[in-house]
Amino acid sequence: MEKTRTIRTWGSFLLLLLLLFVFLIWNVLAGSVKLPVSEILEILRGRGDGTQSRILLQIRLPRLLSALILGGALSVSGYLLQTFFHNPIAGPFVLGISSGAKLCVSIVMILLLSRGLVSSSAVLIAAAFVGAMGSMGFVLAVSQKVKRMSMLVICGVMIGYICTAATDLLVTFADDSNIVNLHNWSMGSFSGMSWENVGTMAIVCGAALVLVFFLSKPIRAYQLGEVYAQNLGVPLKAFRAALILLSSVLSACVTAFAGPISFVGIAVPHLMKTLFHSAEPLIMLPACFLGGGVFCLFCDLIARTAFAPTEVSISSVTAIFGAPIVIYMMIHRKAA
Repeated sequence: MEKTRTIRTWGSFLLLLLLLFVFLIWNVLAGSVKLPVSEILEILRGRGDGTQSRILLQIRLPRLLSALILGGALSVSGYLLQTFFHNPIAGPFVLGISSGAKLCVSIVMILLLSRGLVSSSAVLIAAAFVGAMGSMGFVLAVSQKVKRMSMLVICGVMIGYICTAATDLLVTFADDSNIVNLHNWSMGSFSGMSWENVGTMAIVCGAALVLVFFLSKPIRAYQLGEVYAQNLGVPLKAFRAALILLSSVLSACVTAFAGPISFVGIAVPHLMKTLFHSAEPLIMLPACFLGGGVFCLFCDLIARTAFAPTEVSISSVTAIFGAPIVIYMMIHRKAA
């Protein structure tokens, strides 16, 4: 039995790595400008054409790395929230956390753009974190009054609608020159990423993921029950605060750079649990990161190429593929 489980685990990781490699290569090759493999190799050696070199090094590579990092971060954030609430439907988008982050980032962007200032990555992440913590605080306050998870999820959805409506009002009354930037960002997209953005998100998400990894044992104990975790010496208040902060940092970083992205935080952790037949944090944390990266690379590829040269919102594509997974999950749980 143990041997079968080990083979399944390593086989699943190999499958994820294979899919990751395939979609990385596919994203590099696909686009309105065709880049032959021979030309890509020449560019990577520093001997490519100027225009094609810029397309590869300044547009496609930062974009695919952003999709990988942010997709993985969003998936891990969803896994942490599902662990915290003991429910697979919990996620940054459903609980209104992403929408709260989106509202605060919109306010900051409008204030800075109206004064002719450019918002830095640090400012956007800080604004998104404040919005995410505000929404999370409201959800936690409701959770103290409401015992049914279905009611909590409904409250989270309502928070999302309120924040989205407020964001739409801000966009409506913003200057015309600012609306284009806000609209493109608010729809969710990995376009326009720079190497500076990639570096910042790698540092922020990397630090948060390392801290999450150190919480693997307390997470496993918490999954087996709060009483069990407390008997093992897990300080529940500090542990819960750490889960909230880390999940908020990860989802805030995603929203700050790519806007709100739906269903990744719910669908991918469920897919990984089904693939690995495990909820063990030491397995699920790297699995969720790889799975989220693969899922977002796949969805971004479709968003860029399905209706080229028109680009579709990444959130629309993730909803098309993620929503059926969530529906199936809920039906399966109800039947069980």
